Amino acid sequence: MNLQAPMIIVNFKTYLESTGARALELAKQAEKAAKETGVCVVVVPQFSDLAKIAQAVEIPVFAQHLDPIEPGNSTGHILSEALKEAGVAGTLINHSERQLHLIDIEATITLCRKKNLVSCVCANNPLVSAAVAALNPDITSMEPPELIGTGISVSKAKPEVITDTVRLVHQVNPKMRLLCGAGISTAEDVSIALKLGTQGVLVASGIVKSNDPYSVLEAFADAANCAKSA
Repeated sequence: MNLQAPMIIVNFKTYLESTGARALELAKQAEKAAKETGVCVVVVPQFSDLAKIAQAVEIPVFAQHLDPIEPGNSTGHILSEALKEAGVAGTLINHSERQLHLIDIEATITLCRKKNLVSCVCANNPLVSAAVAALNPDITSMEPPELIGTGISVSKAKPEVITDTVRLVHQVNPKMRLLCGAGISTAEDVSIALKLGTQGVLVASGIVKSNDPYSVLEAFADAANCAKSA
């Protein structure tokens, strides 16, 4: 399974545009863009759509959350064995809309490592990103929450936040794969993010709510490839 940089992770959140049959169609468009550009595209559907999407596409499928629990009496929680059974390759952890305490972040990373699931931990600033990197997840993604969903990209509005994050994270964990997100909505945003030292982006509404998600994804992927080879 291709999880190499550059990487574009598409969070479906709970938008109607990425629910049910529309989620499946969006995942297929993401798969097409990945195959045609060679860029790693990961889709992150809602839990109700995970199994059918994982069975329908060859690109990596992540969950939006995972609870650090063992099988048993944990009603309403997300079990790692259930994700594996559904064909899921990894999970987001600590997204700004599903924040966790540090002890739970560490436990979830440990569980992912044990269950062979890719851990992508979100952080809201450079210092938290560095703290997360010390826990050695597979991927760290820095997203200033005030820019999420605004269409104002972190790569343009706060480039110093990205460069500070890259510096601090790599001081702690030189091999850490680092993404950024929040407001990423154009190919230029993606290009700037990679030129500032990230290995990819975590995006949502810029693709999910687009009138032509495939074209946007293709443009993002082309920009990522150009930035990588520059």
